[in-house]
Amino acid sequence: MSMTNDFAIDGKVCVITGGSGELGSAMAKAIGENGGKVVLLARGEEKLQQTSAELAEQDIEHSAIPASVLDRAELDAAAETVIDEYGRIDVLINAAGGNNPDATTGPDTSFFELPKEGLEDVVNVNFVGTVLASQAFGEYMVEQGEGSILNVSSMNAFTPLTKIPGYSGAKAAVSNFTEWLAVHMAQNYTPDIRVNAIAPGFFLTEQNRYLLIDEEMDEYTDRGQAIIDHTPQRRFGTPKDLATTVLWLIAPGSEFVTGTVIPVDGGFSAFSGV
Repeated sequence: MSMTNDFAIDGKVCVITGGSGELGSAMAKAIGENGGKVVLLARGEEKLQQTSAELAEQDIEHSAIPASVLDRAELDAAAETVIDEYGRIDVLINAAGGNNPDATTGPDTSFFELPKEGLEDVVNVNFVGTVLASQAFGEYMVEQGEGSILNVSSMNAFTPLTKIPGYSGAKAAVSNFTEWLAVHMAQNYTPDIRVNAIAPGFFLTEQNRYLLIDEEMDEYTDRGQAIIDHTPQRRFGTPKDLATTVLWLIAPGSEFVTGTVIPVDGGFSAFSGV
């Protein structure tokens, strides 16, 4: 049995929200390198253009559209632009997200002092933005009768980490919404629209490096060491670890996979600590 075409994404039009972020851009490059047409969406135009330039250097067919996942009008306009340029939308990856220091407890901020604005910001960008983008782009998938939506959840959705209640709750909502939307699309429109999510474990990025690595001592911080101690594979993830899972979930070979949240975590979620 030949499986050559089961993992082919040649010509697929793939929209990535948060496409200029560290993980979003890694997904974009992997998709482009494997023949997909990439559409980057992000609200920071300078970083968006920087990522676009990097894709251009690799001769990856792509476009870059400034848009906020919290502005439905901007998302609708972006979706129309994609349809005008490519004629269809095969894949939506909801990679926009992140935490906010104002939604984080610490030595100087107790849980009881967390401001409503910080919590709302985290819930909005992670959860509400995922819902709005799925509405704007998913409607075109319904019209064409097929498509794949891939959300980005987190290990926090399985077991919340300390200090970040807003982010943990928002990602739990993303996982729940993934299951809900998969059923909704299959029952009300077509089973050929699949909805899944990946739940990254701990990836070393520029955003979190200072929390995990003590550069001066060239060793893990206490938090970094605690993560490694609870990760059976004894390392942090790399962009490639995430990209290969993404490629599988958007390819024809996973056509019977929908409503799932796939951990990409080196075994973190499977380990009880004993």
